[in-house]
Amino acid sequence: MRKHTNLRLIPALITVAFSGAASASGFQLWEQNASGIGNAYAGSAAVAENASTIYFNPAGMTQLQSREVSFGITGVKTNFEFNNDGSRVGFLGTAGDGGNGGTWGAIPNAYLSWEVAKDWYLGLGLGAPFGLKTDYDTPWKGGAHSNSFEIKTYNINPSAAWRANEWLSLGAGFSWQKIEADYQKQTAVLSPVLAASKTKLEADDTAWNWNVGALFTVTPKTKVGVSYRSTTKYTLDGSLTTSGPSALINAATSSNAKADLKLPDTFILSIAHNLTDQWELLGDISWTGWGSVPYVDIVRTSGAQNGRVAQKLDTAFEDTWRFALGANYKVNDAWKIRMGIAYDQTPVPNAEHRLTSLPDNDRTWFSGGFQWKPNKTSALDVGLAYLYVKDANINNGQAPSPTSPAGLIKGTYNDSAWIMGAQYSLSF
Repeated sequence: MRKHTNLRLIPALITVAFSGAASASGFQLWEQNASGIGNAYAGSAAVAENASTIYFNPAGMTQLQSREVSFGITGVKTNFEFNNDGSRVGFLGTAGDGGNGGTWGAIPNAYLSWEVAKDWYLGLGLGAPFGLKTDYDTPWKGGAHSNSFEIKTYNINPSAAWRANEWLSLGAGFSWQKIEADYQKQTAVLSPVLAASKTKLEADDTAWNWNVGALFTVTPKTKVGVSYRSTTKYTLDGSLTTSGPSALINAATSSNAKADLKLPDTFILSIAHNLTDQWELLGDISWTGWGSVPYVDIVRTSGAQNGRVAQKLDTAFEDTWRFALGANYKVNDAWKIRMGIAYDQTPVPNAEHRLTSLPDNDRTWFSGGFQWKPNKTSALDVGLAYLYVKDANINNGQAPSPTSPAGLIKGTYNDSAWIMGAQYSLSF
């Protein structure tokens, strides 16, 4: 009877909705579980503590019980406060600094791991690997750059793992992924006098990617994990819609649109070492290929301007590194205390290429959390992290479109973020 009850959890894992606010460099989301928050995701590809290893390193499934499920949710609160210092706004006025462009985001996750034969495991992971949301009080000085910007991703990741011998396990998977983008800004039109309108881009696409991993049990106390997740290529299709005082101009400047986007690949090298029966040490080095996003062109695909670039986001992103250290202290069989620190580089190269839609900079994670195991088959993890973000200077004079000069946005962003998550894991 218990077996049938637990099996009913499986379809429930497939009904989760995903949204998020950027909390790692760029708009990558490390929050694929809550158990890793307390360690700042140090040891992510080596710990293999629950079924969420499916995302970070599928080879880790060989360290789990015969059947395990894990599900949780993470809340992210970002703060992006712009302080003006010499902005020169174009045709659209000079009102306001936008308030706090940060907001709340929720990132659910769910995983299932199953030993289908001796040394063979299958898994399924659901999550949101990328996400971004900025939303300014309007009108404001940067309105011609962006009023709001939101990216959501949905990721379904089947995977398999094989224990080759006592010291080596291998894993691989593939992912179906969907992206949705919603971008809103001000534009200037003549109708018949110069007036402000709003332009909104809504677009989406689906794509496939793949991931592989290996887990090495170097000694009974030391594990080393490596994993790689491929790039994801999108051609987002949707619509550009203008709303303003002139119905004629609204119709003439609205059209279908597309944008090519190649989300980055990621490589992780991790270590987990049991120093004593109570202390576990964790380390992590990861690389993300953000150079895959040098720019984003939004191209019209219908109307009189079919084929023309409606807007160019000149990101000039650069590849990034992330370094994390963590430790766990086992109080007793029921309680474990987590701690961690990480340094996370931004892909934004300089103030000239920093976007109001992504006022990102280098960040340092300060993390803590705990695990409670009421019995041998279940665990509750809770984590909390504060992200200190270096003040982000902006000096961006990019014009989003040839017909709507945006002026110069110059000043400093005071950025920070809080991350809070909970996760429940069960073996059966």
